[in-house]
Amino acid sequence: MPYQLIDTGSSRSFPAAHALLDGASASGDVVVLIGADAGSALNDVTDRASRAAILVELGTESLGVHTGESRGTEGSNVLGFARFRLGDGDPSDLVELVRQPNTPDSAIAAAKAVLEGAGLKVAVCGDFAGRIIDRLVRPYYNASLRRLDEQLATADDLDLTLKLGLGYPEGPIGLLERTGLAHHHDVTAALFETIGTPDYAPARRAVVAKRRAEKGAK
Repeated sequence: MPYQLIDTGSSRSFPAAHALLDGASASGDVVVLIGADAGSALNDVTDRASRAAILVELGTESLGVHTGESRGTEGSNVLGFARFRLGDGDPSDLVELVRQPNTPDSAIAAAKAVLEGAGLKVAVCGDFAGRIIDRLVRPYYNASLRRLDEQLATADDLDLTLKLGLGYPEGPIGLLERTGLAHHHDVTAALFETIGTPDYAPARRAVVAKRRAEKGAK
């Protein structure tokens, strides 16, 4: 399906060359907005109602911030999406595609056709803070950092136990150190503000990493 790409710069989902970027046309029935200002660029899309789908790259915000909400009946041809990427690590091939209660099935199908046509895997979810992955894994990362503070075990032994005991390819402490504790702080802070339960509150070590990043410390 032909699609148009509007790149507003600093995309977390597509920081480097990708088939989705290479396959775009000058026009198309689907519009893909990427970058830090993708939501603002939505207002510049012409003939919005006639498009099969309009995809807006999301950060930690909900799609409703850009489309508005109405008594739980919201939904249009505008969908949100984010390619999962943990901190500074490479983006995965998984895209979380965000729908609203009344999003037409035809818009979802058009969006999936474009994303899957570029070699990506698509999981559809509702318009909730954290979508699927962050909603599930951030409390686990926070718990691991808190157990380290409590000296339940060393970082190496925590990682080793979870790798061998649960079959994870990488332990949580090493994973967060590799991809950025400060980024974990930003995601969990946004989730905690929205959801409010303590398991999403940034762990102490993430707060320290964020403060050091703000100071420019190495």
